[in-house]
Amino acid sequence: MKIALIGYGKMGKAIEEIATQRGHEITMRIGTANRDEMTKEKLQMADAIIEFTRPEAAKENVLLCLQAGVPVVCGTTGWNDELAIAKLSATENETAFLWASNFSVGVNLFFEVNKLLASLMNNQDEYEISIEETHHTQKKDAPSGTAITLAEQILENIQRKKHWARESTNNPDEFPIIAHRIDNIPGTHKITYHSAIDDIEITHTAHNRQGFALGAVLAAEFIAGKRGIFTMMDVLGIR
Repeated sequence: MKIALIGYGKMGKAIEEIATQRGHEITMRIGTANRDEMTKEKLQMADAIIEFTRPEAAKENVLLCLQAGVPVVCGTTGWNDELAIAKLSATENETAFLWASNFSVGVNLFFEVNKLLASLMNNQDEYEISIEETHHTQKKDAPSGTAITLAEQILENIQRKKHWARESTNNPDEFPIIAHRIDNIPGTHKITYHSAIDDIEITHTAHNRQGFALGAVLAAEFIAGKRGIFTMMDVLGIR
């Protein structure tokens, strides 16, 4: 299949490597210097588009691609409040849209473990909850989109918690997300349930970007030729 890459930094290049290994053709590589090449005609040469850029650019990029009628896979985080606009555009333009806070197969399985553990901990009031995430210093959004997804899953399953907070909180209705930025760390997420008696922890640690890149390519393979709104759970067949 033919894939266009919107965003050609480290992640875009990792996606290109995986895609070509899997026999796909890259029709377009868009970075900050050649964004004017994103014409409708050139976008329509692709069977699917993978967008990994910055929060301030993602909405415009995605809408332009969807308006061209091409399925879009988006991994840019930090623009969650505007995702509904992209989903509506996909429907109006009779194409497909898939956004994920994390494309790693392992992380998406970790999401399911997180939901299960949170449901088991719903009535265990003696346990306090925290999320800790560590990423490379080039990552602009903090907390990460993955950490926010994990937090939202916890809120959906633990009734005594109403909100998450950045770094720390003394509010019993909240739990913190603590974000670290350290050189050369692809991504680590740890959820801790702490009590006076013991701790329960689950952790996902990425060793490199290859897992994220593979998941994005799998999503592009899945979404090509489809219409509708999808998630990584659809790609992995776990719902």
